[in-house]
Amino acid sequence: MKSLIEMTGPLIDDIGSEIFAKTLSDTLKTITPFDYTVIFSYLGTARPLDLFDNFPSIKRKVFVEDYQEGPYLLDPFYLACENNVAPGLYRIKDLAPDRFFQGEYYQNYYARTGLAEEIGYFIQIPGNTFVVVSLMRAEKAFSAKAFRKLEEFWPVVRAVCLRHWGYLSTKSGIDKKNHSNAMIHQSIAFAFTNFGGGILTPREKQVVEFTLKGHSAEAVGRILEISPGTVRIHRRNVYSKLQINSQGELFSKFIDALVMGSS
Repeated sequence: MKSLIEMTGPLIDDIGSEIFAKTLSDTLKTITPFDYTVIFSYLGTARPLDLFDNFPSIKRKVFVEDYQEGPYLLDPFYLACENNVAPGLYRIKDLAPDRFFQGEYYQNYYARTGLAEEIGYFIQIPGNTFVVVSLMRAEKAFSAKAFRKLEEFWPVVRAVCLRHWGYLSTKSGIDKKNHSNAMIHQSIAFAFTNFGGGILTPREKQVVEFTLKGHSAEAVGRILEISPGTVRIHRRNVYSKLQINSQGELFSKFIDALVMGSS
């Protein structure tokens, strides 16, 4: 493997250029192999901006276009940015709720990506902005050794990304797009508060929110300080009011409501 100096030189040379993101992706692949890179900018409450990706067109539809239409609101990476996660490198499983891999976001959206694992560098940019450099493997998860090697490169990733995207949130064109998207989507709290219109009670909307994020009935109960049995009763009432029979249908209704709200 190349030395740290050998890897860092080209990155520094390409800061500010159109090929910087590709150079960053290629550099990280010299540390450990992976299949895809996508770099999203999470600008406050706006939908994510795709700063770079190397997906083939058929996969880009799922990973980028479909994701930006609403599923991102349930993504552990997005939610981590909403909660101002400490900058650094994370595995998605370390940020996800307890039932994430059995939840509807995973079953109805994330499983379609066919990924074995996704990890991400979280770089905080001035102006309520995060840049997340996601590295994805299709066949097998990153080993502990591979993760440590990527983690050792974190100071370099943070420094070059701050230099390259440091003024991202103040660029006029992006600000305008950010404002427009914020008017549509507002925030995760806004989306869930308005889901179900006047049909669901505030408590039922809270149960829907944490259920769709991937929390178990026990975890929802701890968060809302009610019993798991009460959580399940609220779920049954939600299903009855919305005339649905499963969490899959609940997820679909939530995404449909987002799409209709943004049209």
